[in-house]
Amino acid sequence: MEQDRQQRLTESLAPAGLTLSPLYKEVKTRLTRGLATGEWKAGEAIPSESRLARFFGVSIGTIRKAIDELVAERILLRQQGRGTFVATHTEDRTLFYFFHIVGKDGSRELPVIELLSFRKARATAAEEERLAIARGAPIFRIQNVLKLADKPVLVDDIAVPAELFTDLDEDVFGGRVGTIYGLYQARYGITVTRISERISAGHPSARAAELLGLTTQTPALAIKRVAYTYDDTPVEYRVSWVDTERHEYLSDLWRTRGSEPSRTTRALSAAALE
Repeated sequence: MEQDRQQRLTESLAPAGLTLSPLYKEVKTRLTRGLATGEWKAGEAIPSESRLARFFGVSIGTIRKAIDELVAERILLRQQGRGTFVATHTEDRTLFYFFHIVGKDGSRELPVIELLSFRKARATAAEEERLAIARGAPIFRIQNVLKLADKPVLVDDIAVPAELFTDLDEDVFGGRVGTIYGLYQARYGITVTRISERISAGHPSARAAELLGLTTQTPALAIKRVAYTYDDTPVEYRVSWVDTERHEYLSDLWRTRGSEPSRTTRALSAAALE
């Protein structure tokens, strides 16, 4: 079994002929390829830095720099004294990395999610573009309402390609244990590695306004999000409406300068965007 694993590792990572400059970038690309093909699954440890250095024929410093970037991107997770592991989508990870709605005092809580509808449909032009799928391709369209402190605060309209989530249905989605991204990862081997969001203020649709207890003339926050897996492949498109009476959008952007991280924090409300 170990021999078979080594063969798969060799085929998926293909260490010979590293050519990119700087070298660690190509090592990072090959490691990402191994993650994308499922060589290391969520929660599993990747090989040690010394073993990877021997495998690629490069220095430990080169390996460490490649892994550092994957850790900074929250794809890998270092555990002191244990090794480096593939990150899993736990509730804590979702709360702090992917869910950006907070109380105006900065307080965070995991939302209670209520599934309102689930159906198979044909993608709209916007969904085709965001998900990079063929015209009229089948998708699963899901609507959720999210509650904070027992009050509806956010309405999500989610679209995912049916081709990637072949057996997804209302029972699977609604009966999941854990987060939505955790379901994608555990059942379908699809790990969301990053999200891209566009934020604006506007008037919610009649349906969203009804669910949030607003009027269609009340300003609300509109968030259009694309979730990506490895190699920047889009796997989910969602449009959210947020009631900002008591909540804001908080974005913590981390960037490493040398060895010290710096943080830029931005809180947005609909009123601020009018």
